[in-house]
Amino acid sequence: MTKIISVNAGSSSLKFQLFIMPSEQVLTSGIIERIGLADGIFTIKVNDQKVTVSQPIPDHKVAVELVLNALIQHKIVNSLDEISGVGHRVVHGGEAYAQSVVFDDDVENTIEALSELAPLHNPANLIGYRAFKKELPHARHVAVFDTAFHQTMEDDIYLYPIPYEYYDQFKIRRYGFHGTSHYYVSRKVAQLMGRSVEDINVITCHLGNGASLAAVQGGKSVNTSMGFTPLAGIMMGTRSGDIDPAIITFLMQKLGKTASQVIDILNKKSGMLGVSGLSSDARDIDKGIQDGNARALLTRKLYANRVAQTIGSYFIQLGHVDAIVFTGGLGENDTAVRGAIVERIQSAMGIDFNAELNATSRGKDLCLSKAGSKTQVWIVPTNEELVIAQDTVRLLGL
Repeated sequence: MTKIISVNAGSSSLKFQLFIMPSEQVLTSGIIERIGLADGIFTIKVNDQKVTVSQPIPDHKVAVELVLNALIQHKIVNSLDEISGVGHRVVHGGEAYAQSVVFDDDVENTIEALSELAPLHNPANLIGYRAFKKELPHARHVAVFDTAFHQTMEDDIYLYPIPYEYYDQFKIRRYGFHGTSHYYVSRKVAQLMGRSVEDINVITCHLGNGASLAAVQGGKSVNTSMGFTPLAGIMMGTRSGDIDPAIITFLMQKLGKTASQVIDILNKKSGMLGVSGLSSDARDIDKGIQDGNARALLTRKLYANRVAQTIGSYFIQLGHVDAIVFTGGLGENDTAVRGAIVERIQSAMGIDFNAELNATSRGKDLCLSKAGSKTQVWIVPTNEELVIAQDTVRLLGL
């Protein structure tokens, strides 16, 4: 029995879960938000109750100290020496890592070098690693990469039709993200179906503010919707997803903006927010539809079409699909969006959908298709932190 903490450090946030392994018991979880600001927020779960404190949290070092002090203060652990391993989410592993690895100096340097591919994420992930390494010098650390699961894609899938030397020189290719989530839910749904993951084809739909789909064949990713960056793929909360690239230079000329300014618009002001003019949150879009807002309705239709088109292309690639899995905050909880997506694919994919069950189901493992459905439809809540803990235990031999 050993205690493992899973860490997801962002530029201004830090999420964590503390597990007893191998029993996978969650001792606590929490999040620190607004790091670097005077009104930081620290929330930790103690005895199934959320305890929230607001205070200045100037940097990640202070954030990590808050987490570790809270573990002692609330008697979740008696000593920090009880924590044997720390698993860290790292967004980009490039082509260097097709699986999780134990942190050492070479790994740290490689992740830093890959920061040019994920400038908003990898540096923050390293800040979290360095802070925990300093505060828990006795513990060993593991890096778990968002991109690793998708390294099984073939070159005719991951390459872009641009001059090949750009791949050779700059490693421009499709990498894909949310890999830990796609890995988890594809295996979990196989277990729920009573099947071996090696024997089924699954399309996993990780739908949240950021969103991506993956085609998983025999337990391996063979395609995914995000690309060189998380901006690619389907429409998201504030991201455009795939668009005609000529739109960028067109908007630069029309608006007098730089390329980086237009990319910022595509990342932060597009998607659901841009189309609806209301919000990036699907719950606000749903309220807008109920209020008769035409652009809110257009937003849902556009979103559902983009997801359905991607599912359709993966269906063709896979040849047959045993299950479609919805996960992520929106995928697990937005009944109307799930229904709108399935409505567009059910005839082609032989889905006998239980619309009544879908309308009342949120956030739990559940099959939404009826017995005999050629393609099953599932909700499977993701658990990336558990995968991080599992990989940490496996690699550290604990």
